[in-house]
Amino acid sequence: MSRLTTSVVRVRSTPAIRLTGLGRVFTPLWLPVLLVVAWWVLSASSTSPFFPPLQDILTETWNQWVVFGAWTNAVSSVQNLLIGYVAGVLIGLVGGSVLWRLRLVRTAMNPIIYFLYVLPAPALLPAMIAIFGIGDMRQIALIALGAIWPTLLNTLDGMRGIDGVKFDTARALRVGGWRQYFSVVLPGASPQIAAGMRASLTVGIILMVVSEMVAAQSGIGYFILQAQASFAIKKMWTGIVVLAVLGTVLNYLFMFAERMILRWYYRSRALSGS
Repeated sequence: MSRLTTSVVRVRSTPAIRLTGLGRVFTPLWLPVLLVVAWWVLSASSTSPFFPPLQDILTETWNQWVVFGAWTNAVSSVQNLLIGYVAGVLIGLVGGSVLWRLRLVRTAMNPIIYFLYVLPAPALLPAMIAIFGIGDMRQIALIALGAIWPTLLNTLDGMRGIDGVKFDTARALRVGGWRQYFSVVLPGASPQIAAGMRASLTVGIILMVVSEMVAAQSGIGYFILQAQASFAIKKMWTGIVVLAVLGTVLNYLFMFAERMILRWYYRSRALSGS
């Protein structure tokens, strides 16, 4: 029994491997690079019209999205995504804060919130077309509707999970009202709020594409659907590649902003060894 206890203590006391310099750059990149190389090699001799060689796809991507000006579809998509995402996140943040503050409202709204949360947003696309028409407003509204719920629920859970000792300390220091909200509540719930905002971004990107595939006149989803309908398979693949690159870039930009804003949180986790 003593040997087992000693071995457990030794395992727990082993310091974690910390990456520095080039290790931080290459560690998250080796697998994506390996997959791209494998795709390039395995598809090099492909004669299937549905799975062309990666080299041909990349060449067509340059021609379509740079030379022929299809980049305007990406601009339209990003514009609608950002407007809808910001609107949804703000509604979710305010709504979660109100529900945390007003218990009776939270109890009354719980069934409605979870009903709307589990309702697939793409199912509301016909209703959005009937209400907003086929313009950009319909796409923005659908993105915003989908982006609300991850942020709202994470905001509510994050605020409810704050240690009561912090509120006792704030009251002892006579910190109340809006000052308590901005100095205690928001910082305490900010890691979980950021997680909800990141989930909202993923939902927003999905709904951006879905909304552009029905009754749209521009956008990446529109470009992909039109290429598929005209059997321009290589052109269709270029839209998929651009969408994947766009989603990856937006995700990493969000992670970078999160690291900068929540630097204090990640430093405290590093010091505590978690």
